[in-house]
Parts: sequence; structure tokens; C-alpha cells
Amino acid sequence: MLHAGLVSITFRQLEPARIVALAQEARLASIEWGGDLHAPPGDERRARQLASMTRDAGLQVSAYGSYYRLRDGAKEEAPFEAVLATALALGAPVIRVWAGVAGPDATAPKEREAIVERARRICAMAGAERTRVHFEFHRNTLTETSAMAGLLLRQVDAAGVYWQPRNGWLPQENLLALEAVSPWLGNVHCFHWWPTSRDRLPLREGEADWRLYLDRLAALPGERQVSLEFVRDNSPEQFLRDAATLRAWLARYA
Repeated sequence: MLHAGLVSITFRQLEPARIVALAQEARLASIEWGGDLHAPPGDERRARQLASMTRDAGLQVSAYGSYYRLRDGAKEEAPFEAVLATALALGAPVIRVWAGVAGPDATAPKEREAIVERARRICAMAGAERTRVHFEFHRNTLTETSAMAGLLLRQVDAAGVYWQPRNGWLPQENLLALEAVSPWLGNVHCFHWWPTSRDRLPLREGEADWRLYLDRLAALPGERQVSLEFVRDNSPEQFLRDAATLRAWLARYA
């Protein structure tokens, strides 16, 4: 089953209380709290406050969008131990991370091996706390293509993947990528940009594309969040319109 949610970084300019209120007004099911501003790694007190605020509004914490990158420990913005502690304070079932700092063609074989080992380490740490690690399907990481994402996920069998359409790809290309990572698929980020990432459009204008994606997502087993990430002009009013659009789409699969 598919549920409508929100990624908090959609509104980096807003305080958490306002974000919770917007998600509640939009009749969404969940919030993924971002680690770059709203829930910084290591601030467990703030994370617990966010968790309480979210629950009190009748919403779930769908994930911790940590922005943790699998890289050499000396270059980490924050150690994974702090990321994990924050996710646990949030009550997040999933920690979203990025697989390295460059795409497959720009990552040397030895660094790929090191990323796999780091991934196994953090997945084991998270698993011991009954939390999962999901790599984001994102450019400039080892999971920027479905082929490389599949290879990494087969090597790190405790991990999952977040999917989102790649801007500039045709809908059928995105659908093929979604199909390729579907065995490991967790949540999904939802937006409509075209032709570049600077061109954010109302979600309803992407209905033809998203109907393809949602048809496939609805056929997969299990439950997952389809979370709005970014809206035109960072506008709360546009967000409410996009949320209504997303809820109407998902109602077809209920």
C-alpha cells in the first residue's frame, strides 16, 4: 500500500512546528526529517522533540534523511554513531544515506570496495538497533544508475534503496530504473521537475509520468511512503495543492 508523506527539507526555511502543521493540514501520513537542518546528527534532544511533535499531530516519522555519505572516516561530517543515535531518538525505521561522493565512472575500484565495507559496517550497526539503511538513488553516488545500485545492494544485502525519478530522463527510462531496483525498494521521493532541476512544476503536470511509476509501485508487496520533496517556489500553498494531487492519485490504489 502507498501512503502520502512529506520530506522536511522541502521547507528548509520553516520551523519544524510549521512543517508539522502543514503536513497535518495536507492530510499526509508521515514526515521524513532531514539531518542537514531540522534534525542534525548528535542532537538527540531535538530529535526526541521532533518525534513527539510528529506523533502528537497523528503523523509517523517515516525516515531520517541523514545526508550521511559513505566516505573515509576522517572526512565524515558526523560519525555514523551520531547519525544512528539521532535516528533512534526520532523513532525512524529507516536512515537514508548517500553511497559515496561520486558516480561509478569517477570512483576508483579500491574506493568502491571501501564503500561496500563501510556500507556493511553501518548496516550491521543499524540492524542491531532494528533500523535499516537505505541508499538514495541519486546522482554523484554509486547508486546513480540502476545497474550500479543493484550491484551495491547485492553486495550489502541488509540495505535497501530510496527511489526517485532522475531529471532529464524519459519516463520509460525512469520506469526501467524503478523496475531494476524494485527488489530492494523502500520509500519514494515525489516531485515534478522539467527540463532541469531548477524548473519545479506543479505536481499535477507530471500526472502522465507518475501514473506509470505509481502503477508499478502499487503492484509491489508491502507498504511504502511516497513523500513530496520540493515544490514550486518553496510555497506552502503549492505544497497543499501538490499534496491534494498526490492523495487523489494514491486513492486509486487503496
